[in-house]
Amino acid sequence: MTRKDRQTREFRAEVRKVLNILTHSLYTNREIFLRELISNASDALDKLRFRINRGEKPLVPDMPLEIRISIDKDKKLLTIADTGIGMSAEELGENLGTIAKSGSEEFLAQVDNLAPAGGENAETGRPDAANIVGRFGIGFYSAFMVAEKIEVISRPAFGDGAAAHIWTSDGLGSYSVEPAAGDDAPGRGTVVRAYIKDNATEFLEKFRVESVIRNHSGFMPFPIFLDGSRVNSEPALWLEPKFSIKKEQYDAFYKTLTCDANAPLDALHLSVDAPVQFNAILYIPDSPQDFFGMERDYWGVDLYARRVLIQRRNKDLIPEYLAFLKGVTDTEDLPLNISRETLQENALLRKINQVIVKQALSHLEKTAREEPEKYLRFWRLHGKIFKLGYHDFPNRERVSALLRFNTSALDDGESLTGLEDYMARAPEGQKTFWYVAAPNREAARLNPHTERFRARGIEVLYLYEPVDEFVMEGLGKYREWEFKPVENAPDDALAAFEDKTGTREKIAPLPEEEQENFAALLNRMKEILGDKVREVRVSQRLEDSPAVLVSPDGAMTSSMEKLLKVMHKDDSLPVKVLEVNQAHPLLRGMLGIFKADSGDNMLALMTRGLFDASLLLDGFIREPQALASRMNSLLTETAALYAEIRKA
Repeated sequence: MTRKDRQTREFRAEVRKVLNILTHSLYTNREIFLRELISNASDALDKLRFRINRGEKPLVPDMPLEIRISIDKDKKLLTIADTGIGMSAEELGENLGTIAKSGSEEFLAQVDNLAPAGGENAETGRPDAANIVGRFGIGFYSAFMVAEKIEVISRPAFGDGAAAHIWTSDGLGSYSVEPAAGDDAPGRGTVVRAYIKDNATEFLEKFRVESVIRNHSGFMPFPIFLDGSRVNSEPALWLEPKFSIKKEQYDAFYKTLTCDANAPLDALHLSVDAPVQFNAILYIPDSPQDFFGMERDYWGVDLYARRVLIQRRNKDLIPEYLAFLKGVTDTEDLPLNISRETLQENALLRKINQVIVKQALSHLEKTAREEPEKYLRFWRLHGKIFKLGYHDFPNRERVSALLRFNTSALDDGESLTGLEDYMARAPEGQKTFWYVAAPNREAARLNPHTERFRARGIEVLYLYEPVDEFVMEGLGKYREWEFKPVENAPDDALAAFEDKTGTREKIAPLPEEEQENFAALLNRMKEILGDKVREVRVSQRLEDSPAVLVSPDGAMTSSMEKLLKVMHKDDSLPVKVLEVNQAHPLLRGMLGIFKADSGDNMLALMTRGLFDASLLLDGFIREPQALASRMNSLLTETAALYAEIRKA
């Protein structure tokens, strides 16, 4: 080969500036270069396969369609070879000598003008070349981030006596094209040789190259070999027909994708053509996830564009309340920026998001309807995050129907029910979902505010999580039924419902002549408690408990107030109204003590003890030592009084 056979040319753009941008600023992650070179190789194989399907015969027809990568540490050489369509000398100059000249883009434009002759898309009738990735024509130049020199040796797959040529450049403004020597020339296709820079020798390590291939290009449609060993043995399962996939395949793919040792609880396989075209496999894990703690930002669905990974855990594809979903989404219409690292716009992702939400809710509705036990397992695993769906206004009613609660009508704390079942059990005339927030079932059952509901057979939803009250307030209504806390129920809220306590023995109402004495007792109790309470009054809500604390304006429940105080680091005690049960034996006993001696120390101890107990039931306790001291004093007085009675 003589020097006159070599043609040295200048790039056709403001190359020094453009290449500097491409290799130093456009890509944020240097390993992307390997993804781009593999994508180019895959494109070349796709183009060849397309023409073979049209009946054309390539050079060396028995040569397999594959990509082979090899590493030579001594020469600091990384080689990527494909057996695809290849390029002539002119095409090497056109495609690699012009910045932003895309052979794939030009090929697709030519496809539009070809008459169908086999291999057509079933829906459009045009040849199916949609798998070709390249669009911008600049991905190849990313290799200069890690290479000081690049050689591209290529032989066209078609044409009698097609000769191989070699393109060479150091990326600094010029390139050369010359005939390739016999030993260097591939039988068909393209070989890219990247001479690695000293500061990028990590890409001469097999484990590093293999990890990049698996991460970005693991689902390419052609086999990829690294130093003789195949790397991408896992198929792109989401592109396979649903009817041909077995559960074992879904489970194996899930474990590969998530590194979870357990099989998933469920899988959702989507192949959508309208309003946007995409394929997806989404999984519901069979293990809990801490989205309110350590895994707060560890969610999202992997986003692929034509089998090439674009972004791990993309959060635009699913709303936060479906954060439990794991899986992949692949679309051929994704608008990327020029580096294919980030998205140009998110309109398409919003459409995909809407379809995924619709399909996921439909799947959960079907599971709840046909496999209730399986749905309850889902709820126990992921219900905490799913509740955040109250933010999704267009789907709020569907989300509400999928919520599950423990309630006062169920036998134990493990049982759950939905809103539809609650409505079916409700007495005629009820149009409200009543709820109470508590740390556990026993605390909810003993809450004094629930007593009149229990007496009238009105079911109460038990809310155990801090987020639950926000959910209730956010939902507002479901099928015209309102959500209301029992704590803020007005005195006449249950007037239309009959007391079902039957013949339970009750203390007779206080005689009219004693009402003034009881009012005076309440005044005395207020004097004893001072500014710890707003007022002391007779309660209309209590059935069994002696007293309860009530918010004076009824605007906020005690559990919500506690939560807000924690958020604002406020440890002060709220000043509320103390309501007392006039029919309770304790209050009747206190009335007797008051009538005998309004200044009796026992009355003061009992009043403070009653307030402490109510404060404790309300979830507020700031001075446990003072509480214990008052309780001990009350017990001491009680013991002394009992001893006197025994003596008598």
